[in-house]
This record gives sequence, C-alpha cells and structure tokens, in this order.
Amino acid sequence: MKNGKLCRTLGVFALFLPEIRELLREKDFAGIKNLARSINSMDLAEGWRCLEPNDKIIIFKLLGTKKSVELFENLPFNEQTHIINNLNNQEVSQVINDMAPDERADLFKELPKKVFRKLFLLASNEEAKNIRELIDFREGTAGSLMTTEFVGLKKEMTAKQAIIHIQENLRADHRENIYSLFVTDDGHKLIGAIPLQDLLKAPPDMPIKEIMTGAELIKVDVEADAKDVTALFKKYDLLDAPVVGKDNTLLGIITVDDIVETIEKEATKEFYEIGKMSSEGGEIISYAKATTFELVKRRAGWLILLLIFDFLTGTVLKGFEATLSSAVALTFFIPMLLDTGGNAGAQTSITIIRGLATGDVNLKNVLRVIRLEFKSALLMGLIVGAVAFGRAFLLQKDFMLAVVVGTTMLLIAILAIATGVFLPLFSKKIGLDPAVLAGPITTSVVDVVGLIIYFKIAQLFIPGLR
Repeated sequence: MKNGKLCRTLGVFALFLPEIRELLREKDFAGIKNLARSINSMDLAEGWRCLEPNDKIIIFKLLGTKKSVELFENLPFNEQTHIINNLNNQEVSQVINDMAPDERADLFKELPKKVFRKLFLLASNEEAKNIRELIDFREGTAGSLMTTEFVGLKKEMTAKQAIIHIQENLRADHRENIYSLFVTDDGHKLIGAIPLQDLLKAPPDMPIKEIMTGAELIKVDVEADAKDVTALFKKYDLLDAPVVGKDNTLLGIITVDDIVETIEKEATKEFYEIGKMSSEGGEIISYAKATTFELVKRRAGWLILLLIFDFLTGTVLKGFEATLSSAVALTFFIPMLLDTGGNAGAQTSITIIRGLATGDVNLKNVLRVIRLEFKSALLMGLIVGAVAFGRAFLLQKDFMLAVVVGTTMLLIAILAIATGVFLPLFSKKIGLDPAVLAGPITTSVVDVVGLIIYFKIAQLFIPGLR
C-alpha cells in the first residue's frame, strides 16, 4: 500500500486505518460511516493521504455535513481539489456554503480562474458576496485573517435579550470559538465589547450598555499588518479582537487560533530565509508531500545567488596569490577564520532579526542595541583572537604568524558582529524583510572582507610578504 510506512507513524489515525480498510473491502458503508464520524476531524485530515483516491471520496460522502466541512477545511489544497473534482454541483455547493468564511476565502484565493468561476456560481448570494469581500483584502493584513462569522449586539438590549439574540442568530454550524461579543450602533459602528463570561454572569435585566467596555476597547484596523496584529495579541494577551474599517465600522473578528497560524507561518518563514531557502510565505516543507522539484525550486535560487557572490572569494585569493605562495602556512588558518566569522555574524544577525520581529529592537532603542553589540564584539573578538593566536603558535611555532592570525580573528569577529547588526537594520529601513537580505548575505560579506583583512595584516606584520 502506498505510503504504508509513513502512515504507521500517524498516531491516532494509524489505530483506525486497518479497520477502515477492512470495512472498505467489505463495502460496509454503515460501518465506515459510524467509524469515520467517531474520529476527530484533525486526526482524519492528518491521515487522509494514507487512503486510496476512490476511498477518500466514499468516506467523504458518508460523513455528515458538519464533519465533512470540518475535514475539508483541514485538508491541504491538493486534497481539497481532488474532492471538489469528484463531487456533484449540489454536494460542492453544500461544502462551500457551510465553510467558515475565512477558510472559504483562503480556498478561493488558491483556485485557478476557471475553477474559481465555477465554484463561485455554486455559492449562495450571501456567501458569494462574503467571498468577494474577503479575497479582496491584501495577503498579510488583518482583513486576510479575519472572519465575518460573528453576532453583533445593541447597547439597548438587556443581558437576557442579548443571550436570546445570540441563540437565534448563531448558525448551527458556527465553529469559531466565542470569547467576546461586540456592540454596534445602528450604523454598524463599533462602540463596545463584552466578554462572554461577563454576559452570562450579568443579571437578566441589566442593560448591555452597563456591561460593555468602550473607551479602552482594543481594536484592529482592517489594513493593519499581520505582524502588528500578532504583537497586539501578545501584548494584551487577547483571545479575540474586532476588525474595523476607516469609519470604525465593524467588519469582522480575529480569534487567537488565526494568530497562532500566523505565528507558525512567520516562524517557519524566518527559519527558511535564515537557512538560505525560499520561504514561500511560510509554507512548511512536508516530506510526506514534497517532490524533488519542490525541494530544488526552494533551495537552488539562493545557492546559485550566493555562489555567484562567493566568486569574489576566489578573486581575492587570486589577487593575493604571491602572498600565499610566499607563506603557505597562511592557508592553514583560512577555514578557521572564515568559519568563526560566519558563525559570529549568524549569531548576531539572528538575534537582531528576531528582535525586529518581536519589537524588542526598534528605532527608539537602536542606539543602545548598537552600543551593546559593539561592546560584545570587542570582548568576543579578544576572546576568539586569543584562542586563534594560541592555536597558530602551537601549530607553527611562529610568533609573527600567530600575531597575524590572532589579530585577524579579532577584526573578523568585530566585522562579523557589526555586519550582523547593520545588515538587518538596513534591510528594515529600506522596507525589506531582514531575514531575506541579512541572513544569507552576512556570511558571504564576512568571507570576502575577512580574506582581504587577513592578507593585508599578513603583509603588514611579516616583512617577507611586503
């Protein structure tokens, strides 16, 4: 069976897989229906790739509406496409209309134009309007994260009326967790919020306007950057937040589960970019689904770019060919010097990039950060310089050569840390992602400039090389 070895590692789903296959062989559809419905939707989605293509459609059709939609939302795009292509129009319409608004918008953003038009026609008028509204928001903004699935309250309501209003207007298939209720005026402008537990604890006849919070309400502009929204959730320990337009009109809400997904994508994006790979918006490379072409596509570009940049290293070595031929021992220490410099630069750039991402490094404290890193660069340079001096002297028993290596190590460490500080800050200043520019280039800069420093110092300290 394809993916057999991989499927044995899938935890919960692996326990059900033998029974599912047996029921499929026996065509016991009632048994499949009962078993599949008893499996958590996330576990079912995780193990979905272990099933045969035809079996997937059989199981999907046997699930109830709510369970099938939950499963569909958690499947990767290629699996969603496979299901859509094997359902009739009525079945597709049911799935599309019952999806959470934000999940549905994400699906439509990925669809080819021809498929988009086909599915758009299958959506109800209300859902079609909702799709249009959500997909128009720029990726990476609050609008692209929010859902429009919420129930608004009016300040004239009592607590009892508000609870009845929620019960009457909450869709049966509503799957967003409710942490807060938001209060709007007749023009749908946001004027307050009430934590759900406060509403439930309030006396039945207490007016909403006496329960809600207003002036200190934390809200998010629809065009706000996703990183800023994440920082807001972290700072105030939020579970949800209202999203408003320019005129303070309530457009939707963002819940903490949306933020968790954003944090995961941003972290993945940074890891890949620092590792000199194409981040593809933070999409994780899954070895269960990855192809050779995908791995090459995401890695080759940066490797080629940095290879071209590193041509300069060969050019520098060629320029100091006479120096090398006169003191061959100099070559023994090149890997040590450049590797240590690259490591020092990487340590610093990662710290700065992370600080910029979390807000710990900003325009207000940038001078303090630079001073702190400069002091640490001096101390680190002295430490590794002393170690390099000792290593060179023990290996060659040549004091002047050891001085050259130690001094170079000191200067390269300072150069590397300075590069690790200034490249991310420069990237941020000109509007580029620091991880994209600073992460990969820091090591290459240190290699090229470090070699020039090494040979110039050698010429300065060793008379025979002048």
